[in-house]
Parts: sequence; structure tokens; C-alpha cells
Amino acid sequence: MNFTRFAVRRVAEMTATLLAASFVVFGAMYLAPGSPAAFLLSGRSASPEAIAAINTRYHLDDPFLVRYLHWLGDVVQGDFGRSLTYRTDVSRLLADRLPTTLLLVTMALAVVVVVGLALGWIGAVRGGAADSTILVGTALAVGTPSFVAAVLLQALFAVELGWFPSSGAGDGFLDRVWHLTLPAIALALYLIGMLARVTRSAMLEALDGEHVTVARSRGVPEGQVVRRHVFRNALGTVLTTGGLIVSTLLVCTILVETAFSVGGVGQLLELSTTTKDFPTVQAVSLVVVALFMAVNLIVDLVLPLVDPRVALGSRSSSP
Repeated sequence: MNFTRFAVRRVAEMTATLLAASFVVFGAMYLAPGSPAAFLLSGRSASPEAIAAINTRYHLDDPFLVRYLHWLGDVVQGDFGRSLTYRTDVSRLLADRLPTTLLLVTMALAVVVVVGLALGWIGAVRGGAADSTILVGTALAVGTPSFVAAVLLQALFAVELGWFPSSGAGDGFLDRVWHLTLPAIALALYLIGMLARVTRSAMLEALDGEHVTVARSRGVPEGQVVRRHVFRNALGTVLTTGGLIVSTLLVCTILVETAFSVGGVGQLLELSTTTKDFPTVQAVSLVVVALFMAVNLIVDLVLPLVDPRVALGSRSSSP
């Protein structure tokens, strides 16, 4: 299978998966106890006329499939409905909060990639005391949940030392980056340990390869051996964890944003779930699923280019 056909197939698979996810997200509203109208009223009493108006507005008198198609058509046009809590369009809420979350996730991902790859590289190449120290440190990092790291970092660097803001997202790009530094570190800590261990294991496996032995026997400098023959061969294994890393960032950002009162999409999802603002929950859930699948698609497309040993379409053809 050539790359173009592989890319088209993966995009089609992602579209079908996103369509199935949208059906599940929409249908979850009707799995909640009670009628959808009562759910939308959030337990408030209402007159029969008010309930009839809600049924008309949300097409609750139509068959389920008709309601889903109507909702899906609005979503495709960027209309996620109106928030029951904030009394405004959900698309406006997402437009206001999504940039903060994307910046936080991007900062955390940058920290994970730089620090995780560096620690894995050092542990695999140097060994000895450095490797043992890295193994202990990454074990502690992996064993520390994001919300615990958020509380500890906030108490030490924001409250005790006063080096960073303790809450908020800041105004302007630089101020926002400053406010999001501690949340990004808290979000990245667990994944740094995971990526460092994956990188270390992949590089140690590559170091035992025959091509490394041949390169060394030909007098290739050790630095070039590590860069060209070890790290490059380990990069495919590292890339396969990209989807897991991003999905973990998207999930854990809910806890971190709440701890630091960042005001992003994660905190919006937490507040909307608490107040039963289902249109907002539907929209945020669908956006998160779409981001996760988009990242997996990028990883699938990049992996055959980085590691030619990966056959195009092998994932879909494997049992």
C-alpha cells in the first residue's frame, strides 16, 4: 500500500470512529435517569407549557435518530447548542477556553519530549550511577498522580516561595505562559517518567543490534553511532507512545486546571458535569475525542516516514 492510499484510509477510519463517538456522546444524555426534559431542567420544577417548549426547542418529540441527525448537522456547522449554566452558546465557551488548554497541553508536551528523551538517552548511553538515579527518579515521577504533583508544586513554588502565580491563566501571551508553567510541569511529571523509561528500553535494545556492532567495528564515532543507529531505530517505539501521551495529557488537564483555576476546557468540563450542563459536556467530550484521534492519525502517518521498517497498513491487517 502506498503512502497516499494509507493516509486516505486512515482519514476515513478516523472519520468513521469520530462519527461513532458522536453517536455515543449524544446518546449518553438519554441513558441518564428520567426524561431528557427533566435532565435539561436540572431538577427544577416547570409548568407543562415550559416542558412543551423545551421538547420543541430540543426536538425531543422527534424519533431518536432524527434528533441525533439534527444535532449532528448543527455540530458540523459549529453549533453545539446553548449552555444551560452560562446561558451562552457553547461554541463561544469553547472559543474562549480552548486556546488556554491547547497552550497548556503544548507546554506540557514540550517538557515531556525534551526532558523524557534526554533522561532516557542518558540512562541508556551512560549507564552506571546515572542510569540508577534516573530509574529511581522516573519511578517516583510515574508513581505521582498529576493532582498530587499540582498540589505539591502549588504549595512550594507558588505559596511558600512565591516564584509563580498560584492560580489563573494570565493576560497576554507571555503572562499566560508564566501562569501556566507550574500547571504544565504538574501535567508533565508522570509522562516524563513514562517516556524516559520507554526511550531507555528502546535504546538499550537498539544498542544490542548487529548494525551497532558493525558500525563500531568500522570506527564510526560513538556519538554518530548513538544518533544514527541507536536513537533513530528507537524513535519508532517512542513515537508509538505519542497517542497515549496526548490522551493522558487531555484527561489529566481536567484535574490540573481545576487545581490551578486555569479556566480552560478541562475545568469547564468539570464544572459542566457538576451542574449537569449536558450540551457543554457533549461539546467538550466530542472536541477531546477529536483531538485525541487527530494526534493518533498524525502519529500513524509520521511513523512509516520515521521508521521505514514499519509496513504501511500493517496495523489494520494485524490480528
